[in-house]
Amino acid sequence: MVQTPVQKNQDLTVEIEDLTYEGLGVAKVDGYPLFIDNALPGERSEIHVIKTLKQFGFARVTKRLTTSPDRVETVGREYTQTGIAPLHHLAYPAQLTFKENQIRQLYKKAHLNIEVLPSLGMADPLGYRNKAQIPVREINGRLETGFYKKRTHDLIPIEDFYIQDPEIDRAILVVRDLLRQYHIPAYNEADNSGLIRHIMVRRGYYSHEMMVVLVTRAWALPYEEEIITGITSALPEVTSIVQDYNPKATNVILGPKTKTLYGKDYLTDHLLGSEFHISALSFYQVNPTQTEVLYTRAVEEAGLTGNEVVIDAYSGIGTISLTMARHAKQVYGVEIVPQAVEDARENAKINGIKNVDFTVGKAEEVMQQWKDAGLKADVLMVDPPRKGLDEAFIDAAGYMKPKKIVYVSCNPATLARDINRLGAFGYQAHTTQPVDMFPQTQHIESITVLTR
Repeated sequence: MVQTPVQKNQDLTVEIEDLTYEGLGVAKVDGYPLFIDNALPGERSEIHVIKTLKQFGFARVTKRLTTSPDRVETVGREYTQTGIAPLHHLAYPAQLTFKENQIRQLYKKAHLNIEVLPSLGMADPLGYRNKAQIPVREINGRLETGFYKKRTHDLIPIEDFYIQDPEIDRAILVVRDLLRQYHIPAYNEADNSGLIRHIMVRRGYYSHEMMVVLVTRAWALPYEEEIITGITSALPEVTSIVQDYNPKATNVILGPKTKTLYGKDYLTDHLLGSEFHISALSFYQVNPTQTEVLYTRAVEEAGLTGNEVVIDAYSGIGTISLTMARHAKQVYGVEIVPQAVEDARENAKINGIKNVDFTVGKAEEVMQQWKDAGLKADVLMVDPPRKGLDEAFIDAAGYMKPKKIVYVSCNPATLARDINRLGAFGYQAHTTQPVDMFPQTQHIESITVLTR
């Protein structure tokens, strides 16, 4: 058995020194870190050790002896338990500082000398999410909607999701009650049985159009007509009801096949003067007001004058491409998801934007083909998923040699790694602008410009 300075079930009095990336308090006993839920730096607390591993352990607060000036009254334990709002006990200005420091610390580790500017935060950092993906499970013989307890698949029933548009919260309850009324079986992960896996709801921030997606294990939906009538009667904003088919025993929420049960197969919303059609499987930023802040800043950082050729890698349904096309000579978007490219082309058409061209494919392969065909790019726009840029993509960017790379990142760790890799091709960054897209959570987006 591994000996650690503390043992499970031990009671201790500790000082909280720091916060982890996930927003857990950190206390050290003889250099051994303990991670503690709902604890803030500067607080002295009595704790109970609940788990010890070789390198670190976990504990919970039994009594707070001193309170941080940055602590705010919590509205519900379930928000930290589930990870919906792991920072909701930390005052909003302190959340922004915490996020900036995350980026600074990762830069320091990566030996990067880049100035991190103050975060661009929200005036009202609650109820901002325009999309919800809510698991459906049976608890004590009753269908429930809620969220998983952290690091488990144990559902905690929740009705008010705190950071979601309140109209979305209301819609989930309407759908939940209809599923209960018609005795539709909830999904059971243990044996891949039952029917309703998730309820997904999207709501247009400007349009107020609502899309309800029922994620099911089988195509046959009992009482389909009655459920549709019930939803549309109670929720007049609903313009689209879609069924998504996901039969596999998997953690992936959405399956690849959908069918429209009612209304349109897309939702309409607006962003920076453009109208967008958003289908059930398409990616669309979840914080509409901060997306406008993010994209406006990205266009400014790109320094577009109307004469530039821009490549938008990971172009999705064209949100950044169409925004940039209004300020550039020509924009080329590349995206691996065919449905997203279809949406992007349609979105260009409905907005009358002709100086943009979308291609299906892997960005690294398509960019090399464009370069070989003689295309020269002034600006390369990248907004990759959390895993950051593939090495093959960085090689392709080095081969393409754009004058400027505008890197929109949702993960400071992979951003720091990628800046170092791009340095091998002569690219350097001087400042990073954090934009808080996800208040009450540990996540931070940022914009970094690299020039050759």
